[in-house]
Amino acid sequence: MRVAGRHFLQIPGPTNVPDRVLRAMDMPTMDHRSPAFAELGRRVLDGMKSIVRTTGPVYIYPASGTGAWEAALVNTLSPGDRVLMYETGHFATLWRGMAERLGLDVEFNQSDWRAGVDPSAIEARLADDTSHAIKAVCIVHNETSTGCTTQVPEVRAAIDRAGHPALLMVDTISSLASIPYEHDAWGVDVTVAGSQKGLMLPPGLSFNAVSARALDAAASARLPKSFWSWDEMTGPNEAGYFPYTPATNLLYGLAEAIDMLHEEGLDNVFARHARHGEATRRAVRAWGLEVFCREPAHYSGSLTAVRMPEGHSADHLRKVIAETFDMSLGSGLGKIADKVFRIGHLGDFNDLMLAGTLSGVEMGLELANVPHEKGGAQAAFDYLAREAANRSNKRLAAE
Repeated sequence: MRVAGRHFLQIPGPTNVPDRVLRAMDMPTMDHRSPAFAELGRRVLDGMKSIVRTTGPVYIYPASGTGAWEAALVNTLSPGDRVLMYETGHFATLWRGMAERLGLDVEFNQSDWRAGVDPSAIEARLADDTSHAIKAVCIVHNETSTGCTTQVPEVRAAIDRAGHPALLMVDTISSLASIPYEHDAWGVDVTVAGSQKGLMLPPGLSFNAVSARALDAAASARLPKSFWSWDEMTGPNEAGYFPYTPATNLLYGLAEAIDMLHEEGLDNVFARHARHGEATRRAVRAWGLEVFCREPAHYSGSLTAVRMPEGHSADHLRKVIAETFDMSLGSGLGKIADKVFRIGHLGDFNDLMLAGTLSGVEMGLELANVPHEKGGAQAAFDYLAREAANRSNKRLAAE
């Protein structure tokens, strides 16, 4: 049976793809060795530098973010190298598993998943590593499974205070173009990103932004690589090409997405995501439910994970909402499976879309017999209306 209206895709990625991006991708297949393609290639390679905020190279792969994880590791490290990772959630755990399968010696700082990285723990461990056996610190900026954001500048400062030469690698898959991020200014060595979240594209592109220190490390790295090799990418990229057939139509979409982000203004994009995160958390609290992220300083603008009351199934709630209101919410992953549901509020998303999302959640809580207080959606509406009035007043004052 046909379902009327649009599907509400409120998982924290893949996100809704804007019509402008879809239209930009609706192009005939082009010759990826032609001069016309080189113009597109240079446009997206340079454009991504403006999003990651770097003057160094950004490598683009036809892959998911998992591919960019692997590229970051194999280009900079050698078999048996020790890396320090931090358990902020399911995706940090998956990156750890990859590192171990690649033959790296992983130290994994464990946590309860309810906050971002603790910089003091990183500093203490690196200060003890007087032989500098640890070659890299790998962290997730915004943990998609939990809605906890790590303060990357604090981690960089902790590494610096310890006087340690370890590379800093940061997964920004669910934060880039949604939450403020500065590859160069924050002293990051490798930034990992993907196309299907804040960049507003379908899945299929991933990225490594790379510092000079990371390029120096790559010169002696001995982990095997071919497809992921930065060295193989560098020469062709300088002319706007790739060493293999790229995802040409996705690159059309990427160029359009970069234009859209700059038309809105990255600071405005970040403010919009922060506003939607705050509105969602106000709704959750008004329902009498609990935001999974315990630390206010680590709240995410990309998504909110919500703890279910004891004895109630998050998956059942998600099923009720999907079947009744045609809305998808994110599931709990790993050790919080069925214990939380996740509301994605990132990408091409506005106040009215959030209002519809929260209304669907509140009706779903009622239909699934989840204990809650009424009025959560209204609490969010009140906040959004006040914020809209404030923005309007600021515009008028500036005119």
